[in-house]
Amino acid sequence: MIRERLEDILRERARLQTGDPQMEAAEAAPPAAAAPPAAEDPGAALRTEGLAVYYGHFQALRDVSLQVPGNRVTAIIGASGCGKSTLLRCFNRMNDAIPGFRLQGAVLFKGQDIYERGVDVVDVRRRIGMVFQKPNPFPKSIYENVAFGPRINGYEGRLDEIVERALRHAALWEEVKGKLRQGALTLSGGQQQRLCIARALAVEPEVILMDEPCSALDPVATLKIEDLMRELAKEYTIVIVTHNMQQAARVSDWTAVMMMAEDRAGEMVEFADTRSIFTNPRDKRTEDYITGRFG
Repeated sequence: MIRERLEDILRERARLQTGDPQMEAAEAAPPAAAAPPAAEDPGAALRTEGLAVYYGHFQALRDVSLQVPGNRVTAIIGASGCGKSTLLRCFNRMNDAIPGFRLQGAVLFKGQDIYERGVDVVDVRRRIGMVFQKPNPFPKSIYENVAFGPRINGYEGRLDEIVERALRHAALWEEVKGKLRQGALTLSGGQQQRLCIARALAVEPEVILMDEPCSALDPVATLKIEDLMRELAKEYTIVIVTHNMQQAARVSDWTAVMMMAEDRAGEMVEFADTRSIFTNPRDKRTEDYITGRFG
């Protein structure tokens, strides 16, 4: 039942993207599983090589090798505790402040290992932005939330233009253009999350990481964020962690499946285009997870 529902979502998504009313019938048969991007794919925005993460003596991730295609939405799914968020935070060094954090392997952005000595962490986080599970606007005005990043980064141009452009990209401008000096905390939860996306966009990142960005939102606000992700992928690389498999099927182009080993270390068991993951997975564990047998 779960699998059939996911296949329905994929067919509907394909039909909407093509505008072809016959697409649903044409897409009925599942395709052969597609291979993930080739080794050292020049189109990959992010790449991990043999990534292992430890918190003290506990190993949180083991031997994760992954390539994130540029200008696509990549979803990371898997059962709770399998290291999805840990992996996501590795992409812009958000784990650095956690006591006992230690990393082995490599995380490459545009071919450079971001964990090499001498790398500017502030610049990494400007180019690889993050949106968290719970909306976290600053206790400032809507305008000041968006202007904050460019201002502290020394931007000397017209802030009004930056703020408007970021809010338009986040599909929020029309809702707030008449109250930019109003406190950000007066917005609804969904609006606050889109404001946080606008705040990330204001510093002109190349990658946007989203850690369960819709988990605290109602269905209407969730749909707006999902539509926004698809639109943003035209200009940015998006990586999203989600527990919602229907959401992964609706918005992502590629999907990575994480599982927890017996020693509780997270491992990536499969990575492929989203349609293949949900209709013809290679790994039995993926099949069991997406059909609800565990997780």
